[in-house]
Amino acid sequence: MSSFNKTARQNILKMIHSAKSGHPGGSLSCVEILSVLYNKIMYVPCEWKKSPDFEKRDRFILSKGHASAALYSVLAQKGFFPLDELLTFRKLGSRLQGHPSTRYGLEGIEVSTGSLGQGLSIAVGVALSLKLNNNPASVFVLLGDGELQEGSVWEALMSASHKKLDNLIIVIDKNRLQIDGDTDEVKSLEPLDKKLEAFGWNVKSVDGHCETELESVFKLAKDSNKPFAIIANTTKGTGISFMENNAGWHGKAPNDDELKRALEEVNA
Repeated sequence: MSSFNKTARQNILKMIHSAKSGHPGGSLSCVEILSVLYNKIMYVPCEWKKSPDFEKRDRFILSKGHASAALYSVLAQKGFFPLDELLTFRKLGSRLQGHPSTRYGLEGIEVSTGSLGQGLSIAVGVALSLKLNNNPASVFVLLGDGELQEGSVWEALMSASHKKLDNLIIVIDKNRLQIDGDTDEVKSLEPLDKKLEAFGWNVKSVDGHCETELESVFKLAKDSNKPFAIIANTTKGTGISFMENNAGWHGKAPNDDELKRALEEVNA
């Protein structure tokens, strides 16, 4: 585990523990995805609107908004806001709301998200706008696999293909668990790759914790002639033995003893 990703996981755990609420499982599963995007793929200036190239930035939308702790940790490490602000997560008056919000002036947040199934629809509109303005920027969206059970996602997938939005790249954090349990038992998505292809998308499955695979597929996606879907196979609660593959840690904060144990495992 890289030092960047180790710090991200430490921060996620500390933030959710301090807030006494949050979503550790799905935040921990997407760390490598966000790390590769912000460190190796996207152009997003941390100066934000003060940057002269602000309009040329790539856009990122966290459709699975409950994983905000992961995004905030990455943004803070990249210099979008002070690291010590992370411990205000989910507290009254904080800019770090439980789901990303544009209401509080937090740099690095494109749109407010959290109502599952809506992020991709927003992204289709953003990608289409960029096309109409001849802006070469790309739009990246991170979705949860349980989120794909929402019908609006499939309408957006169809619209993106119809509009030939080759500037749109989605990553599906396929950790196979949602709040009610196993996604296959709640409402099966399979065969997911074939369904996405049938909707007119280029599709590639990768190990969502392997940065080499992620970097390669993101570069492939940027050269695609169609909207591109990356199925990132991940483990919910990655890196913490008692959280891994445990749906009970979808939306539960660790207590003091659990935090200590989890941090010891991350540091090992």
